[in-house]
Amino acid sequence: MRLAPLLLALFVASPALAQTPGQTTIPDAALQAASQLREQALADDTAWKVTESLTTEIGPRLAGSEADARAVEWARRKFEALGYDEVWTQPVTFPKWERRSEHGEVLGAYAQPLILAALGGSPGGTVEGEVVRFDSLEALQAAPAGSLAGKIAFVDFAMERARDGRGYGTGSRVRGGGPSAAVRAGASAFLMRSAGTDSHRVAHTGITRFEEGLQPIPAAALSVPDAAQLSRLVARGATRVRVALDCGWDGEYTSHNVIGEITGKRKDEVVVIGGHLDSWDQGTGAIDDAAGIGITMAAGHLIGQRKDKPLRTIRVIAYANEEQGLHGGEVYAKSQAQSIASNQIIAESDFGAGRIYAFNTSSAKEGPAQRASEQIAEALAPLGIAYTPGEGGPGSDAGPSAALGVAWASLRQDGTEYFDLHHTPDDTLDKIDPEALAQNAAAYTVFAFLAAEADGGFGSEAKPVTPPEE
Repeated sequence: MRLAPLLLALFVASPALAQTPGQTTIPDAALQAASQLREQALADDTAWKVTESLTTEIGPRLAGSEADARAVEWARRKFEALGYDEVWTQPVTFPKWERRSEHGEVLGAYAQPLILAALGGSPGGTVEGEVVRFDSLEALQAAPAGSLAGKIAFVDFAMERARDGRGYGTGSRVRGGGPSAAVRAGASAFLMRSAGTDSHRVAHTGITRFEEGLQPIPAAALSVPDAAQLSRLVARGATRVRVALDCGWDGEYTSHNVIGEITGKRKDEVVVIGGHLDSWDQGTGAIDDAAGIGITMAAGHLIGQRKDKPLRTIRVIAYANEEQGLHGGEVYAKSQAQSIASNQIIAESDFGAGRIYAFNTSSAKEGPAQRASEQIAEALAPLGIAYTPGEGGPGSDAGPSAALGVAWASLRQDGTEYFDLHHTPDDTLDKIDPEALAQNAAAYTVFAFLAAEADGGFGSEAKPVTPPEE
């Protein structure tokens, strides 16, 4: 018998050992290097130092504010200090919204203050009126035109707590669609229970938009306890409230995406990671999203410290004005519209600093990089990260690029407590666990390095895509 040739044929044909033609895989040498990088990152405190620096030296970074400009300069200097080979900026122009003051109170026999926060995009104004409570956005949308004339609409929807943050979808829709629904029903102002899961007496802000052709009205979110209090008062009979907001749009402003690159051997092929540089103005934007900036800056830095250059360039983006409409993400995507395939894969860290528990890519279930996605997942497994094909999405600022056809990855963070802090004065550095932050940095380091070293692509091509929502 010719046993040796037979064994050789079986070896070559084995799907576990042979690479399918056209399939992307990751070389063994890169996998071994990633294991070393993973342990190095876990012991490294760069992510913490960057996050601490941004929240301490700049603090709140409302898009269009003086602090926004300081944050851009801070990011440029930080990239340089961390040894990035190239640092550059992209101008991002957007309408400028300002918050100056806000006040709410119950009037009459049960007079008492209300803790609230103006929603981004709200106009200023002082309104007094009877409160009409609705338990959902749909109930308010069903209110007949003119039925709330001279009154204040109040949507009292309680957001669900979940590790994947699924309850925010409904909460954010109340914030985004409630004010316009209130206008159509004739209301003079709009109030909502904050889109949050805490029981603290702090209100959650966030952007809202009024449909074209509608006259905007003052719109604010009540802290969760104040929303519950107002609901009890409404149940006792007619309740009048005064809402006084001093805020509004004030022209246009040009900020910048700040971009740092660790140059690869294939300079023009890039793995893109990042977070957004702006924040709301109440806290110091620690979990949203200084942590994402710290995590991804640290990942690029650690890859750049290796003796050998990565095969592809690691591009880290500190996006401008995510909070008010993904403005930085849109500008970056448009700049890449003619070179989609050069973007190997994109991911964004913008869900706090909780431990990453799941990983997925747009090639996980189908596409050229199924095996490469599995290999990255195997390298991430020692960090307690599960492989979850079919789950997750590209992240907020990565979304516009994904919609043009750029392949994406999802590194899902534990968001069980994220919406206790999100868009509130409680979003401060002390809420971040340094060990969890290091686990995030290790995950992004491993992911970005292996994606850069892959033998083949992840399926980026110019085509319209509808990315999944996270």
